[in-house]
Amino acid sequence: MNVLTRSERIIVGLSAVFTAVAGVLNYTDSNPTATFIVAAGALAALAALVGKCVEQVADRLGSGATGVVQSALGNLPELFVCIFALREGLRGVVEAAIIGSILGNALLVLGLAFMVGGLKNGRQAFDGGRARTLVAMMLLAVFAMLVPSLASYVHTPAAQHEHALSVIASIALLAVFALSLPASMRRVEGEQEAAHHQATWPVWLAITGLALTGVLAALVSDWFVAALQPALDSLHISQAFAGLVIVAIAGNAVENVVGIQLAARDKADVAMSVILNSPIQIALVLAPVLVLISPIIGGATFTLVFPPLLVTTLVASIIAVSFVILDAESDWLEGAALLGLYTVIAASFWWG
Repeated sequence: MNVLTRSERIIVGLSAVFTAVAGVLNYTDSNPTATFIVAAGALAALAALVGKCVEQVADRLGSGATGVVQSALGNLPELFVCIFALREGLRGVVEAAIIGSILGNALLVLGLAFMVGGLKNGRQAFDGGRARTLVAMMLLAVFAMLVPSLASYVHTPAAQHEHALSVIASIALLAVFALSLPASMRRVEGEQEAAHHQATWPVWLAITGLALTGVLAALVSDWFVAALQPALDSLHISQAFAGLVIVAIAGNAVENVVGIQLAARDKADVAMSVILNSPIQIALVLAPVLVLISPIIGGATFTLVFPPLLVTTLVASIIAVSFVILDAESDWLEGAALLGLYTVIAASFWWG
């Protein structure tokens, strides 16, 4: 019985091919640049496959659980990349990847969604109350994550205890995320008609696929990081640009594709919710988890003290996105402006 759609078969095929080729290149000590490029493609394909598996598993648990499960597993490939990068001492890549993931969703993906949706459907309107809630949560989560950086810049006494302050901030952020789960589940249930997908895979296939994809994502992340520094030296790409753009886009392929598709289908409310929930989850979950586990895994210790240019561009971008969204409407020109801002920010990190 053929239970996979054509698009699902393509994703599975791409995941298998990219992963197999990346493995061969890694274990035969081939050109690190080729390994890096193929492994990045494998990460993007596996991220898409994780999304499909999560969708199939969570549909049996209800649409509320779908949001919870996807928030827990949607950033799995990027989490593995950051863990292995920290073990290799590549703290700069991880710092840029965290900020890049937030910028990538808030500027690149939202800009593409506004542009595609606007060109296809004209001016799109979405729920103003929901938009204000998402913007408020995004602002509060990001600003709370950046407090240790501010303490460091102004040389307060807390700057001498940046790891302890980062741990306190991480625990607070994770607590906020835990408190937000009931409301998030109720919100997703309210969107059941717009966002629900009928499960078509057998339960065993969905669970097996999720487990296997998790293992493969961990393996590919290890290969990706092993080839990262030699490839960056060969391509003359800085660690900051690699983390900000390459790692962030490859690790967030699920949100990237889904949000743009929803906007093209004139489902602006759901598209905005999917896209903006991702940076909220990165600030509330991914960054705090890395702070708490980095002393355990060895290598570089990760804190919430980021370089000034990363912090400045992030704050400016979040404020700009907030102004764009608060009128509860979007068009293709606003999307183009967001893409332009993302391009300038990415270019500023090309040299480091």
